[in-house]
Amino acid sequence: MGKLDGKIAVVTGGSAGMGLATARLFVEEGATVVITGRNQAALDAAAREIGDRVEPFRSDIASLADLDALASHVGQNHGRVDVLFANAGGGRPGPLEQVSEDDFDFTVDTNLKGTYFTVQKLVPLMTAGGSIILNTSILGAQGRQGFSVYSATKAAIRSLARSLTAELSAKGIRVNALAPGQIDTDLMRKVGMPDGMIEQVKAQAAGQIPMARIGSAEEVARPALFLASDDASYVTGIELSVDGGWAQV
Repeated sequence: MGKLDGKIAVVTGGSAGMGLATARLFVEEGATVVITGRNQAALDAAAREIGDRVEPFRSDIASLADLDALASHVGQNHGRVDVLFANAGGGRPGPLEQVSEDDFDFTVDTNLKGTYFTVQKLVPLMTAGGSIILNTSILGAQGRQGFSVYSATKAAIRSLARSLTAELSAKGIRVNALAPGQIDTDLMRKVGMPDGMIEQVKAQAAGQIPMARIGSAEEVARPALFLASDDASYVTGIELSVDGGWAQV
């Protein structure tokens, strides 16, 4: 018997990294999972990798029209959402003086606007017992050079988790945030960091993390499963750090 037997889950950004690992684990635990992302080919590849009970749906969280289409699709085909992992995010890192208005808008639209309206569009499909998980970052509580806009959006999402907890608790919907630290995914390369810089960042991070290593996508998926499942039935409003102790000591 799985922890999510019979549940309908939506995982945004589910074609790679933490989203893919979480979607895979949710399916293993009995859920039917709709994964979203911008790239249809990547979504189809992820669906083939996971196998049964996963459904790819191309949707850009920065587009309200795409989110409307996602909500319509899920409502018509599944009738409800039991678990929402608002995982999709991104950004264009750079020093303060080099960040353009386009860079700023891309990061805010993808992270803050996209997360906010993902919840707004899908929450009408949720009922008592539902679980919403927002993907933040330990950078929401730490200052790092080159990540000013990204970090600000992640801090805003942490605040959003608090506000939505207050707003949705009367409906029996739990809202929590999951804050990864340095996780071994392809995100840094996708946001434009060169390979040499990526390796430097990883090595520097490993030297600062109490557990002396970076985490894996699967090590984010398992805490996400906890927050999604009835194991966390009395847990709401928190930000659960998954960072090997990096931001904790």
